Amino acid sequence: MKKLVSKIRERKQPKEPVGRITNDTLAQHREKVLAGGRKFKYPVQYARHKLVINAAIIAVSAIILLIGVGWYLLYPAQNTSDFMYRVTRVVPVPVANVDGQPVRYSSYFMKYRSSMHYLLEKERIDLKTEDGKRQRDFIKTNSIDDAVADAYAYKLAQEHKISVDSAEIDAFIKRDRQSGNEEVSEATYASIILDHYNWTMGEYRDVLRDKLLRQKVAYKVDDKARGIGATIERLAAGEDAALSDIAADLNKENNGTVSYTQPVWVPKDNQDSGIASAAGKLEKGQVSSAVTTPGDGYYYVKLLDKSDEQIQYEYLFIPLTIFDDQLEKVKKDDKVKYYITFERAEAATREGQ
Repeated sequence: MKKLVSKIRERKQPKEPVGRITNDTLAQHREKVLAGGRKFKYPVQYARHKLVINAAIIAVSAIILLIGVGWYLLYPAQNTSDFMYRVTRVVPVPVANVDGQPVRYSSYFMKYRSSMHYLLEKERIDLKTEDGKRQRDFIKTNSIDDAVADAYAYKLAQEHKISVDSAEIDAFIKRDRQSGNEEVSEATYASIILDHYNWTMGEYRDVLRDKLLRQKVAYKVDDKARGIGATIERLAAGEDAALSDIAADLNKENNGTVSYTQPVWVPKDNQDSGIASAAGKLEKGQVSSAVTTPGDGYYYVKLLDKSDEQIQYEYLFIPLTIFDDQLEKVKKDDKVKYYITFERAEAATREGQ
């Protein structure tokens, strides 16, 4: 009974009143409130940290996946779609390597797609036929070889500090737009380039830059052709110099390097890469200095006769060979590595022709 009374008394005793918040107890109450909120804060912090890690993992995985898909489409599958071509224009991935110089996939793509466009749209070749397959293989071989030559020329151009500026490209296009006394408009010229080669003018200018740079390099490294040319200029300076005799004498020592073209009558404005233009500036019997406009060697032109509308000339030609010889040696020394597989189709193409 006493225990029961004791318990009842304990229950009736008033609890300790809640203390008032004062300046002295403010810090204590603040800590008490913050402690109660921490149990909600830490789980949120942990979830956010985990979210950032997961997002980073997803992003890295996506990048790896894109790189893997891109690699597969470019190298094993050799996809030639517009999308992959645009990708290679932005990302400088290599299709080969020549003597340490990367060969850009976009350079190969540009040549291959252009030739295939002409083959399909202009010649209407069916790629399912044996002839179509041979021509496609030849185009692939020719395109990658051309891209390798451009890359090797770029490597030599850096060594010799050779470059091509926009003014040279503009001058080439202007000459190309001229036909006789007329000049094709820029819009018409651009539409012709797009129709025949499937290139925009920006792409065409890139192709021209590579072409002109390779020509400059070929002239720079060919000491042999320059030496033969100097001999021709010395021998042609004599009176009544016969170009055919000069060619015959030089070929005894140079294994038929110099070629002679017999006299021809052509219009004064003949579009022959500047040979007729050079001849028109001469006096009868005079031999020009080296004409390099065609870009494949040195031409020495002799004016024989002229009329109001036509001119007659003959000429000697010295081809540039050193650049091609050097590139061939690089290939024989196994310094060209290809990153795509293909079968060389020169022999098959000749048989098909």
